[in-house]
Amino acid sequence: MKKNLVLTGMMGVGKSSIGKDLSHKLKMEFTDIDSIIEKKLSLSISEIFKKKGEKFFRDIEEKETINYLNKNKVVIALGGGAFLNEKIRDETSKKGISFWLDLDSKIIFQRIKLNMKRPLLNNNKSENEIKKLCKSREKTYSLSDFRIDCNAKNRNQIIKEIVDIYENE
Repeated sequence: MKKNLVLTGMMGVGKSSIGKDLSHKLKMEFTDIDSIIEKKLSLSISEIFKKKGEKFFRDIEEKETINYLNKNKVVIALGGGAFLNEKIRDETSKKGISFWLDLDSKIIFQRIKLNMKRPLLNNNKSENEIKKLCKSREKTYSLSDFRIDCNAKNRNQIIKEIVDIYENE
């Protein structure tokens, strides 16, 4: 049985949009963990952070992620901070093949600076703060099975690279 395909990386790297395209191409189910949580609670991620706190969110994130990892043939887009959770990483390594979508912090900042749905950006984070956040998560993201450098590639090139690796695993 083919393992699940798990996408991790910073907010704004394209996990959701690339994940949708990958699921069509590989004829697999697609799930975006943040969207699942938002639908379940009828709140945006930033509202959940504000009203219930980060710990509450991380607990639900862990439960939902593990729930989807227990399925078969699913492309899973993790939230930006999910892979920092050791239990999620362990389950991912058992039941999935993980891909870190790596993108320069300057590009990430340009993509996300106008998006107030991002809870970690609600304090109008500067480009430098995003750079620090990327740097602090790099070591954990690098624990993924594969690193995809997304900097000089378009969406189709990224998808092709992931599909080639996944189909040969």
